[in-house]
Parts: sequence; structure tokens; C-alpha cells
Amino acid sequence: MNTSLPDRPPRKANWLLLGSFVAFCSVLPFWVLVWSSGTPLSSGGRWEATWGTHGVQPGQFHKPRAIAIDGQDRLYIVDKTARIQVFSRDGEVLWHWRTPKWQFGKPTGLSVHPDGTLMVADTHYFRILFYQPDGTLLPERTIGGEFGQQPGQLGLVTDVVADTTGCLYVSEYGEQDRIQKFSPEGEFLFGWGSHGADPGQFARPQALAVDQHNHLWVVDACNDRIQVFDATGESPRLIHIWGRTGSLPGELRYPYSLVLDGDYVYVCEFGNHRIQKFTRDGISIACWGDQGRRSQELFNPWALVQDKAGRLHVLDTYNHRVHRVRF
Repeated sequence: MNTSLPDRPPRKANWLLLGSFVAFCSVLPFWVLVWSSGTPLSSGGRWEATWGTHGVQPGQFHKPRAIAIDGQDRLYIVDKTARIQVFSRDGEVLWHWRTPKWQFGKPTGLSVHPDGTLMVADTHYFRILFYQPDGTLLPERTIGGEFGQQPGQLGLVTDVVADTTGCLYVSEYGEQDRIQKFSPEGEFLFGWGSHGADPGQFARPQALAVDQHNHLWVVDACNDRIQVFDATGESPRLIHIWGRTGSLPGELRYPYSLVLDGDYVYVCEFGNHRIQKFTRDGISIACWGDQGRRSQELFNPWALVQDKAGRLHVLDTYNHRVHRVRF
């Protein structure tokens, strides 16, 4: 069992690996690839602000990897120190805490439950943790904690979201790439998926979102695509799939997060160092971002959220900061 989550996944190179390429791109060491720069990107978003610096003090970041936003526009951000820091939407640090265990790895997914609690995908401890907004752990609501492939057991969890009925969807990879659905009380209902590239299969399902119809959107990261399911019944049904590999507008390279906004979808691309705006059926509208270390550039962005004013807050992970962008 490999329980390590790499700092970054492999990028699809324009030429060869130093060794044989394997299908499990999510666990392939990034150093076996020849790293290539991306294609220049089209313009679309408007940068508004940047905040955050590299460090371990309150308000600083060390490779932030997940972000969530609550009904008061407070931002919850976890980095590789296992700290969950809470900020105003303008970057003022409010409070922070650390997850109970972190020696084997750090969380990679955050989302806010409809009841206002923060849900944490505690990746390397195979569980979902629940917190009050002030950082009070709710141990009675923990889901998982036991590694395994049986129903209700979990592997390397990447994200968790709740639908309007309170049911929970948990994505995972490792021994299995799959989605599991749980009742509001945390009881296993059903699961689907396996490792692969066929419709309904996954290669590191990295992030989830639920739309107004309670359809589940899955960011299928290493397959460079988005899959949409109706899982409101007794079994899931694939209703939409789009995405193709590449760096041109309309193409994807390691999408890691998405935001649903009316008729549009914003996708954060770890591999293309950009945010891309799509219609719901996958037509590209605009892009923002380019690879770099300068003030308005991105380096392996991991996630994004949208505030009530419609502005996107983007985790610029390997630059250890947050950008605020408006499309």
C-alpha cells in the first residue's frame, strides 16, 4: 500500500520519461518526467489582489492545498503544515488550528457543510473530519478512519461535499479510484468507480461539487476531464463528460478544482497554471494565468472558491499565496 501523496503529480511531458510510464499517474514520482513549459494562455480574467507569503507564521503559507468558503465569506485554507487558517475574504487572518495527526500526511480537501461545519478530507488518515468554524473538532461525526477497499472503508480521500438532503460524497484514490455516498448520519449507501479512463472510471478524482439539481461534478484529474453524475437515486448515472488533454484554450492538464457559477464552470488547472472558464457543457469562454513567480502569475495552483461578490480566490500553491480574480 502506497499512502504517500506526492507534492505534485506528474505533468504530461512532450517527450520522454526516464523509465517506463505507468498508468497510476497520481503516484508516479514527478522527478521521472522531463518538465515542459506550457503554451501561452489567452486572457480573460481580471486580477484584483494577491496576499500571503511563504512561511509558517499566522497568515503565511507553506504550499496551501485546499480552500473552502462559508456563508460569511470566511476562507478556510489548509497547507502542508496541517494548519487550517481562517481568513477574511481580504486576507486578514482570523484564527487557526492544526489537525489532530499529520505525521503521515496532510489534508488535501476542504468544504463547508450546509449546516456551517467544515469538512476536512484527512487524506493519509483515511477519514473525514468535521469542525465547528472556530476549530472545535466534532469527533462523533467523523467518517472512516479505517483503510480498506470494502464499502464504507476509505483510501486516500481527496474531497467531500454534501448535497441539499445532507447526503455526503467522498472521493478517494490509491488502491481504488472511486466515489462513495453516505447518509447524513454517515452510513454507507453505495459507491462507484475504479481506476481507468473509461466513462465512469477515474484516475485520481481530486475534487467534487454539487449543483442545483444535486448532480455531482467530479474533477477527474489525471484523465484531464470532468464527469457529472446523477446519484440521487439508488445507483449513480453518468449524465455528462467533457475534457481533453492539452494546453490550448478548451483543453485541460491536471484539473484540480472547480467552481459552479450559474451557467458557467471555473476550473483550476494544476498542470497548465491557469484558471479556465467553461460553459456547463465544456466550451471554453476565457482563461486567466500563466506559469511563473511574478506578482500576477501562477505556479501549480491547487484550488479555488468564489465569494458572494462573484470573485474567485485561487490558491497559488507553489508560490505560497492567494490571488483574487474576477472574470
